[in-house]
Amino acid sequence: MSIAIDFGTSNTVVARWNPVTQQAETLTLPGLSLQQSLNPPLIPSLVYVEDAAQGKIILGQQVRDRGLDLASENRFFRSFKRGIGANIQGFLPELDGETVSFEMVGKWFLQEVISQLATSYQEVSESLVLTVPVDSFEVYRYWLGTVCEDLAVKEVRMLDEPTAAALGYGITGEEVLLVIDFGGGTLDLSLVRLDQSFQQANSKPVGFLLKFANKSLAETSKQKVKTARVLAKAGQNLGGSDIDNWLVDYFVQTQNIPVNPITTRLAEKLKIQLSSQTQATEVYFNDETFESYELALNREEFEDILKERGLFQQLDIAIKSIYQQVQRQEIQIADISSVLLVGGTSQLPAVQKWVNNHFPSSKIKCDRPFEAIAQGALQLTQGLEVKDYLYHSYGVRYWDRRNNRHSWHPIIKAGQPYPMSKPAELVLGASMENQPCIELIMGELGAETGGTEVYFDGDRLITRRVDGGVTTVKPLNDKEGARSIANLKPPGFPGSDRIKIYFQVDAQRFLRITVEDLLTNETLLENQSVAQLS
Repeated sequence: MSIAIDFGTSNTVVARWNPVTQQAETLTLPGLSLQQSLNPPLIPSLVYVEDAAQGKIILGQQVRDRGLDLASENRFFRSFKRGIGANIQGFLPELDGETVSFEMVGKWFLQEVISQLATSYQEVSESLVLTVPVDSFEVYRYWLGTVCEDLAVKEVRMLDEPTAAALGYGITGEEVLLVIDFGGGTLDLSLVRLDQSFQQANSKPVGFLLKFANKSLAETSKQKVKTARVLAKAGQNLGGSDIDNWLVDYFVQTQNIPVNPITTRLAEKLKIQLSSQTQATEVYFNDETFESYELALNREEFEDILKERGLFQQLDIAIKSIYQQVQRQEIQIADISSVLLVGGTSQLPAVQKWVNNHFPSSKIKCDRPFEAIAQGALQLTQGLEVKDYLYHSYGVRYWDRRNNRHSWHPIIKAGQPYPMSKPAELVLGASMENQPCIELIMGELGAETGGTEVYFDGDRLITRRVDGGVTTVKPLNDKEGARSIANLKPPGFPGSDRIKIYFQVDAQRFLRITVEDLLTNETLLENQSVAQLS
C-alpha cells in the first residue's frame, strides 16, 4: 500500500493509491477525521497531551468532540507545525516532568496517525510520501525524517507541497502551472512545468528519498512518465492561523473580549462562514459558568481587517517574486496555462478576488483545495520524476572584522539543481600554533529580503515577518560536539592549507560534507550529513 500524508498547520489529509482503480483516494480514520458534506475527510491538526512521559495523546477530531480545544490549559496544542524547527521565543510547558517541545508534539501526532492507518486498514504501507512547505528549512525536513526512522515502511520520500498539488489536480499534457497553496500556516507559490519523458528501466523515481527498498518502483521496460520540473518558488510564513488571530484581536478592540481558545475557535468559524456567505454570527454560552460570547462580522468588515493587516501586500510580494524568477528564465506570464488554488485560506473570497485580478478566470481552478496535495504526492510512488532546485542557499559562518560581527558566506547558492553532479569545495588552514581541530559552523540561508520571527503572545504561537535586509539563517551544526569537523593529527600550524571540504546536496536536499586532511591524505569525514554531525 502506498500512502501520502499532507501534514498541515490546521488540517492533515491522508491518501492512498488504490491498485484496483489505479487512482488516489482520500482516507477516513475513524475518530480522527472530521466528516463534512462539502469537504473530504480532514484530520484537525490538534493534540491534547494526556501523559507526556509516555507520549499518550488525544488527537484530531477527538479533541473537539471532547471539548478539549476549548480548555485554557497548556496540554492543548494547535498550529504546532509552525513551531517545529523554529527558534521559539517564549514559554514551552512542562508536563508530567517533561518539557514538551513542538517537535515532540508533531512526532506524537504523525506516529499516531500512521498507527491508526495500520489498525483501520489492516495493511502495511510499503511506500510513504510526506509533503513539506516550499519554504521549509533542512532542520524541519531532518526532523520529519527522524520521525520515520522506526516505521515499518520500506520507502519514505518528501515532496514540496505546491509541486504535489500540481500533480493532484490531474493536469495532463505539457503545461506550465502556477500553484498558490495558502493553508493554515504557510503561503507557498510554485511554478511547475509538466512534460513527458522516457524513464529508463531500473531507474529510481526522484524526490527527497529517505529510505529505499532493494528494488525500484520503476523496474519495468521503458515507460513514458510525467516529469514535474520546478521553475520558480516563493514562500511566506503566513496562513489561516494568523487570520484567526487578527479576528480575535479585532473583537478584543471592539468588544473587549478575552483571548482564549474559545474566542479563537469562534473566530475560525466566522472566517469559514464568510467564505460562503456575506454575514456571519457565532454565539457561545456555557450553562455552568454562564460565560457567553456573541461575535458578528460581515464580509466587507472582514476584508477591511485583511487589508489593514497587510494580507494583500504580502500576496503581492510573493507573486512579484515569481514574476521576477520567470523573467530570468525567459518565460512569459502568458505561458501559465492554469492557476491552481490549494489550502483552506485560498477559499476566502478576498483571496480569490486577488487571484482574479492577476489571472483570467478561465485559467483558475479551485475545486480540489484540500486533497490535491496528498493525492498528488502519491504520483511519486507511481514512477514520477521530479526535477527541483534549491530554494535556500547553504553557507559557512565567518567573522566579519569590518562590522565586528559574524556573517555568512554562501558556498552553494539558491537555484542550484540537486542532487548536485559536482561538489563545491573549500580549503581551510589552522589559525593558531598546535591547533588540535578545526571547527566550522554551517547553515541554511533563507531569503535576503526578510525573515520570520516566531514567538508566543500569551498562549498563541505567532509568526511575524521581519523586513529590512535580514537574512534568515538556520544553523545546521551549531551545537556541542558538532562544530568540530576535523581532528588534526599532527596538530595544525598557521601558514598553509590543511583540510579540503567537499559540499554536496543529495536527493533529499540534505547538505553532506567530505573532509580530507591535505597533510596526511586521510579522509576524516566521508559523505556525512551536516544535520547529523555529533
